[in-house]
Amino acid sequence: GLDAIEETEEEFSIGAMVALRQLETHPGLNAYTCGAAARAVQDIIGVQFRNMATVGGSIWGRFGFSDVLTLFLAMDSYVELYKGGICPLAEFAAQKRDNDILVRVIVKKHRGRYAYQSYRNTKTDFPVLTCAVCRDERGIRVAVGARPQKAMLLTLSETQNADLAQNRADAAAKIADEFAAQIPTQDNMRASAAYRTHLAKVLIRRALLTVTEEV
Repeated sequence: GLDAIEETEEEFSIGAMVALRQLETHPGLNAYTCGAAARAVQDIIGVQFRNMATVGGSIWGRFGFSDVLTLFLAMDSYVELYKGGICPLAEFAAQKRDNDILVRVIVKKHRGRYAYQSYRNTKTDFPVLTCAVCRDERGIRVAVGARPQKAMLLTLSETQNADLAQNRADAAAKIADEFAAQIPTQDNMRASAAYRTHLAKVLIRRALLTVTEEV
């Protein structure tokens, strides 16, 4: 059963062998994430590739370019390991690789809003920068990946949340600037560190405006 997505009232259980295409097309997961699950994978190579590439491979590799890791890091996500049991995804992402086996990814459900942003130099290429934002009763969390290092997670402070509630547009731009200054970036063949920092400001601001807009 590791190639299936199981949904209950409390959580999604995503087997390690679930294909990226299943994330893209799963009605329940996309309804829950406001379409962010589909947006996170829709530019990864092509449909044929997404029918073969798995969630387990994307998460286990802890790749810097992983759209999937960025998406789930912003959510209340956990990994189930064959030997290590269940641990938070953020904790797992910070660990060094070992010989354990990733069994599934578990996403706890919370009433909230989600947004996913990424930038690629050309369609289907690896991302230059990725950004996922989650807003729920626990606050607002921002994950930024392809720095080109693996995704890192930042959480808005009480002051930042209050500013966002009072003056949405200005606060989103200010928070984006503050977070971009905290996110280490590097040069590689796709972009410079300075360009990635600029992109971080843009994508974080857009995602914050998306999750805070009135519906």
